[in-house]
Amino acid sequence: MATGWLALSLKYFGSPLRLPFFFCGHFTYTDGSDRIIVDRMNKVFPDAKSALEGYIFDGMTVMSGGFGLCGISEHLIVALRDSGVQGITVISNNCGVDDFGLGILLQTKQIKKMVSSYVGENAEFERQYLSGELELEFNPQGTLAERIRAGGAGIPAFFTKTGYGTLVAEGKETREFDGEMYVMERGLKADLSIVKAWKGDKSGNLVFRKTARNFNPMMATAGRVCIAEVEELVEVGELDPDQVHTPAIYVNRIIQGHAYEKRIERRTVTPR
Repeated sequence: MATGWLALSLKYFGSPLRLPFFFCGHFTYTDGSDRIIVDRMNKVFPDAKSALEGYIFDGMTVMSGGFGLCGISEHLIVALRDSGVQGITVISNNCGVDDFGLGILLQTKQIKKMVSSYVGENAEFERQYLSGELELEFNPQGTLAERIRAGGAGIPAFFTKTGYGTLVAEGKETREFDGEMYVMERGLKADLSIVKAWKGDKSGNLVFRKTARNFNPMMATAGRVCIAEVEELVEVGELDPDQVHTPAIYVNRIIQGHAYEKRIERRTVTPR
């Protein structure tokens, strides 16, 4: 029985001579001669609506990068709203504000449950939760970050001291290590991750800018599918490999966004 690359060649190409190799959005194989055939998988889509096609369904779980309004996927969030998808579980640090970011999905009541660490400045989030319209799974912020990172790394669960002896630990396994008590937390995964980057290339390599990086890189790894929107889209090879935060292997589709609002949740200034 054929195994390894030979089995894959027979399954997908019908010939043991056409050996496939995958690397960062490129698909290379031989056809039995001395020629090398390269087929670049096209990850670039013209807009957020087309990038979401085929990946959204009612009851899905979506990870959305960002911290407050910093580093959020402005265009993909609007496209999710316009798609009419219902019953979404959203994993995100918070839920935008009433009329911007993920808050627009609360306004249309498309979100069934939030897994987050902060209500923030969103009055509608607070109202829906207190009225019983919205399910909420609160997490300490560091625990939420680690749960997402664990999901992306294939780690099903881990132990942390954070939350032991509080409401956070209710119903969860606890265990003693070296004389200290710990709470078990499960890793998080999603059907879809939407992330925002500063720059990306057409293979899907991503570079984030300063604090707008926040939850985005780890969420890119924890989604079954990851769609990225970027401010600048460049050709393959233009990004310095040492500066890439998220390798292309994690990104399924990419769009270039325009006219970003980049709102500030609460502006404070020093009196002069």
